[in-house]
Amino acid sequence: MPLPAYFPELASLDLFTTVVEVGSVSRAAKAHGITQPSASSRLKHLERQLGLQLLERSPSGSRPTDAGVVVAEWAEAILRAAHELNAGLGAFRAEQTGRLRIAASFTIAEYLLPQWLDRFSRQHPKDSIALEVLNSTVVTERVRRGEADLGFIESPSAAAGLVSQTVGSDELVTVVAPGHPWSRRGSVPVEALAATPLVMREAGSGTRQALESALIELGLGPPTTVLELGSTSAVRTAVVHGNAPTVISRLAVAAEINSAQLVEIHIRGLRIERQLRAIWPEGSTLSSLARALLNDLSAETSRPARARQHS
Repeated sequence: MPLPAYFPELASLDLFTTVVEVGSVSRAAKAHGITQPSASSRLKHLERQLGLQLLERSPSGSRPTDAGVVVAEWAEAILRAAHELNAGLGAFRAEQTGRLRIAASFTIAEYLLPQWLDRFSRQHPKDSIALEVLNSTVVTERVRRGEADLGFIESPSAAAGLVSQTVGSDELVTVVAPGHPWSRRGSVPVEALAATPLVMREAGSGTRQALESALIELGLGPPTTVLELGSTSAVRTAVVHGNAPTVISRLAVAAEINSAQLVEIHIRGLRIERQLRAIWPEGSTLSSLARALLNDLSAETSRPARARQHS
């Protein structure tokens, strides 16, 4: 039986469920890459199509009506199936063209993927790899929407609807420039770190999420920032030439610590280790290239560290 002409578009349902999730039309519009007036217009058209008021709007945000709660629950099932279809089609097209689409967070893309993909490309010379570098939150969305075959993130856990495989580990360290007062102390309590404005990555980055989670778990609240930057390299450079600390991947600052451009500070009461993960949509079939890369990484991480260093 064909769907009726008034059946809502998937894009409008997707936008509506995002509003329900974030509580704001403007934030939902930003997440979908459209303007707020455009988002409002789509939502009003959706309500006219269904003959229902879905949202109660106020200056403080938007929340679903009773009917909106029910529609959002139904829409989640439809959208989940649509994302699985899109992911499957993307994987099928990638399989046909011998192309692997990867979305990776900055730290993994800068410090780990180059060597991984160099080795993998030599093993698959007739295939191609497209890499997009984004923060962990956006990587998750790319994978969920089927716009990437594999994602690599530094977030504490994979989002709902995604499967993950650990591909490595990392430690976050606190560093300052040699002229910073902390450099003479070498060690400060975690309370001092929580009270000090930091140079940080933007909201949505895996590094920032890990630090926020650790401090909140200690009852100290999220960190404050003196400067927010969009890449790990920019954060490192700002700290080398500035006077504020940062918490950053050890992978990103190992060379600067060894050359004394940065000083590592021991934070008493805080240790942040995290798993680096590959992610893909739950229920989807991975392309042979994606599966081959995951198998390659599994074999690599299971080798002794000394053997990896000499490979």
